[in-house]
Amino acid sequence: MRINKFLAQCGVASRRACDKLIEDGKVRVNGRPAEPGMNVEEGDRVEVGGRPVSVKKNEYYLLHKPKGYLSTVSDDKGRKTVMDILGSGVGRVYPVGRLDYDSEGLLILTTDGELAQHLTHPSNEVPKTYLVKVEGRLTESDLNPVRSGIEIEGGYVTKKCRAHIVETNREYTKVEMVLREGKNREIRKMFAAIGKEVSLLKRTKVGELSLRGLERGAFRKLTPAEVEYLKSL
Repeated sequence: MRINKFLAQCGVASRRACDKLIEDGKVRVNGRPAEPGMNVEEGDRVEVGGRPVSVKKNEYYLLHKPKGYLSTVSDDKGRKTVMDILGSGVGRVYPVGRLDYDSEGLLILTTDGELAQHLTHPSNEVPKTYLVKVEGRLTESDLNPVRSGIEIEGGYVTKKCRAHIVETNREYTKVEMVLREGKNREIRKMFAAIGKEVSLLKRTKVGELSLRGLERGAFRKLTPAEVEYLKSL
């Protein structure tokens, strides 16, 4: 098995991040520095940062993230993270992708670095559904620049996406969006580009996996069928 895949299955990190660990000389196999692309066999002793690692059964969780929590394992400023919700009863899992501090909704956490990379790598274009609430009234035609790709802060032009209005009145408009990329604060920047401020942003689905029945701040283990579904996306 390739060394980066082995490390990902050990829950060390994604394959790409494991490649960086190898390049930095932090991985050793049978006492010698690992080389990119090398294979490891059963019985090989693999160490990362001086600590032995081995393939273990991965854990998978689905969390309904509230606003006011960071999608990280820790924070040097002492702010609350999603790990504070999970508590000490859950092992060392890692968030897949990000939901920013002011956003809420579906967040997957796992020890499976390979699945994390699969769900987040841009080439796989895994669809993610969001409910977006903006101030004021919008029409379907107002969303055309958002759907077709729009230049946002920093000069980046977003990819095409699906977007339609689910509710509108004088005070606000709710829009359902399906994106296949995940730039930092991308949705907020897309609406800023058409002069609208996002007041609520909630991820409701990854593929067809949804938050159904899961209250804000609650979490549960994914079923084996759900894990296999995510791997198939």
